[in-house]
Amino acid sequence: MAAPALERPTATAGAQTVTIAKALNMGLRASLERDPKVLVMGEDVGKLGGVFRITDGLQKDFGEHRVLDTPLAESGIIGTAIGLAIRGYRPVCEIQFDGFIFPGFDQIVSQLAKLHFRSQGKLKMPVVVRVPFGGGIGAVEHHSESPESLFAHIGGLKVVSCSNPVDAYWMLQQAIECDDPVLFFEPKRRYYEKAELDPSTPPVPLFSSRVVRAGSAVTVAAYGPMVRTCLDAATAAAEDGLELEVIDLRTLSPLDLDPVFDSVRRTGRLVLVSEAPAEASVTSEIATRVQQECFYSLEAPVLRVTGFDTPYPPSKLEEGYLPDLDRVLDAVDRSLAY
Repeated sequence: MAAPALERPTATAGAQTVTIAKALNMGLRASLERDPKVLVMGEDVGKLGGVFRITDGLQKDFGEHRVLDTPLAESGIIGTAIGLAIRGYRPVCEIQFDGFIFPGFDQIVSQLAKLHFRSQGKLKMPVVVRVPFGGGIGAVEHHSESPESLFAHIGGLKVVSCSNPVDAYWMLQQAIECDDPVLFFEPKRRYYEKAELDPSTPPVPLFSSRVVRAGSAVTVAAYGPMVRTCLDAATAAAEDGLELEVIDLRTLSPLDLDPVFDSVRRTGRLVLVSEAPAEASVTSEIATRVQQECFYSLEAPVLRVTGFDTPYPPSKLEEGYLPDLDRVLDAVDRSLAY
C-alpha cells in the first residue's frame, strides 16, 4: 500500500520552496554526487543547461566527462547509453522534447527493453530516459506529444511520471538507482509550479500511486500534468459540497492500482484524466482493470477525460484539445447522474 500523502507538503525546518524544474536539477545533482557511475547526456544538456534549464550548472560542477553534450541524434543517444550501461554506468538521457523520442524508439523497444531478458539476467540496463511531455506551452508540432502509453505497452520498460516538486526530486533519484530502464515523463507545463521540499523526509516508493486528496463522492485518477487540474477541480467541487478523491497514479508501468481499487470500492465511481488520446491508452487499461476488480462496487461506468484521437493541434487550438477543469467536472456530473 502506498504511503498516505497530503495534497500539499507541509513546510518543515529543512524545507525550501522549489519548482519542479529546480527539484529535478537537485535530484540529478544528488545522484551525480552519490554515484560516480551516473552520467547525464543529451542535446544541449551541458553548456546550455538544457532548453528548460533542468541540467543547469551540472556540467560546470561535474565536468564534460559526466555531463555530455551529444549530437542531435536520439537513436545515437539511446544506443550509446545502452553501451555505457553494459560497462557498468548509469546513464540519464534527456530527450529534448517528447516528439523527438521517436527517432530513438527502435533502440528503446528493440534493445534497451530486451537486453536483460535476452541475456538471461546477465546484463542490467540501469538507463533513465527523461522526457518533457504534454502540451500547454504553445509549442509547434512535435513539441507537445503524450507518447507514454506506447512505452507502457513494452515489456522490460518501467514508465513513471512526476506531478510535483517533491516527487520530481525523489522519483528521479529512485529511477536512476533502478537496475531496469525507466522512461521518466516530466510535465513540462508544470515545470515552474512550486511546493515545499524537505530532502530529509523519506520518499514514497517509486512504483506506487497515492491518494493526494481524500474524498467520498467520486474517485478521480490522473498522472503528470493532469494531477494539478484534478486537484483544482476537486477544490471547485468542494465549494458545492462535493468531495472528490484524487489519486496521483505516478507509475504507469507497472501500474499500482490497489489505491484506485480501494477508493472505487468506497465511492462507486471513477473518472480517469489524461492528456493522451483515449484509444489504446493507459486510461483504457485502467478502466478495464477497475471493471474486472470492482464490478459489483461500481455505481456508474468508468468515464475518461482525455486528449482527442487526433494529431496534437496547433497552439491556437490546444486550449480546446487539453482536458481542463470544466471537462473534469462535467465527467463528475455525468458519473453522479447514473
